[in-house]
Amino acid sequence: MICASFIKMAQNSLAEGVFAINKPYGMSSAQVIRDCQHHFNPSKLFAPLLAADRALREKENRYQKQRRTHAKREMNVKIGHGGTLDPLATGVLILGVGKGTKALHDFLGCTKTYETVVVFGASTDTYDRVGKLIKKGDYSNIAREQVEEALNSFRGKFQQMPPLYSALKMNGKPLYEYAREGKPIPREIETREVDVTELELTEWYEPGTHNHRWPTEEAEQAEKNVVKSVWQVAKNQQEGTTSTEEAATLIPEMMEKEVNALADHESNKRAAEERVDELVSDEPAGKKRKTETGAAEPMMSGALKDKKGKDKKQDKYAKNRGLDLAPPPPSPDTPFPWEGKGPPAAKIRMTVTSGFYVRSLCHDLGEKLGCGAMMAELVRSRQGEFVLGTDNCMEYSDLALGEEVWAPKIQKALDLWNNKDKVAKAQAIEPVVKKEEVKAEPVKTEDVKTEEQPTSEVKTEASASVKDEETVKTETETKA
Repeated sequence: MICASFIKMAQNSLAEGVFAINKPYGMSSAQVIRDCQHHFNPSKLFAPLLAADRALREKENRYQKQRRTHAKREMNVKIGHGGTLDPLATGVLILGVGKGTKALHDFLGCTKTYETVVVFGASTDTYDRVGKLIKKGDYSNIAREQVEEALNSFRGKFQQMPPLYSALKMNGKPLYEYAREGKPIPREIETREVDVTELELTEWYEPGTHNHRWPTEEAEQAEKNVVKSVWQVAKNQQEGTTSTEEAATLIPEMMEKEVNALADHESNKRAAEERVDELVSDEPAGKKRKTETGAAEPMMSGALKDKKGKDKKQDKYAKNRGLDLAPPPPSPDTPFPWEGKGPPAAKIRMTVTSGFYVRSLCHDLGEKLGCGAMMAELVRSRQGEFVLGTDNCMEYSDLALGEEVWAPKIQKALDLWNNKDKVAKAQAIEPVVKKEEVKAEPVKTEDVKTEEQPTSEVKTEASASVKDEETVKTETETKA
């Protein structure tokens, strides 16, 4: 049971602020929020916060109430995140609760630290191991020294090209759509300035010593043509080898007969995060199904609605919406997609500014080495002041252990957040106090010297007496 003092504290204060949670693999950021709401809504820790929100709603006028959709009418603990984390990644996901949601925009521009595993020898359309193979390269001569030398090109400030085929849009249209249709890109591909303040190769995996691997699914030739044409446009633009007009012209003759086969090329994985975030939006709920007793079927907190407003069963919704969005890591028993020992791999740690694409770094590193590369793993170990394994970042698995486990941890993290301004202010005042003490010390020293002056005079008189005695002695010796 939760201790009585903790319950009393929760009842007398609102649990609001910012904390972090270690997002599991394969789960969307939106799903983490829904799971937190599922545990927070009936809790004693957040009961005062829900009561305060309920009291504010009761004061709303009819127009304000009518503007609320069904989803917003449900009383949920208000939670948001400070920057989404890819389903393939794990690590720090910053969450704001209550008034803490207003501070989340501050974290969009803060620095982040990532650890990623790069596998050499092949490139995929999505720059990671869950995409489709586009090309393979010779990795037989790739050594640690070569990779460390190539990393020098990615330190400091530079213009980074985002993942072209899966992420970038121009005039609301993905670049690969232009490639499919054989149309020119309307303008130059926009790059963004990023700053890599730390970049270190922390582990090197020789061929045959790791379980990381390429995907087994290979793209069709038409898909390869589309991707390569977009990549070529980007490469020409970065190298400045062609004019903007020439660089913007794709290769339509490559796609004449095969372009129609690409209609269903978009996978659920690529747009998983976007679709989940859209489904979290407040759509009218429609009518709930009635149970045999005639009562409306209860819906789990945060459960999604389909486009027709029908309730989704939890198992189906969880599987298709917020969970299992990335295939599990390969089993050691799974055959490798190569002959022999296979390619090397490397673990790289980096600290970067906002807007940095880790998967782009992995892809560009492979292009620079001439062998291709892809991202196999990704962990966000820090974002701002939130760090994995510290008091302000709890484990997702704690939620299943009950409120007696997760509530004290969240309360401690929220206290750290809410008191950080007081701590910073105290630390700012402390040097000032010490400086004043240092200034006072010379005054005391002078006072001491003034008091000791008579002693100096005594020493001077004594020295004069010794001199007189020596003079008398010299005169006596002279007379002798």
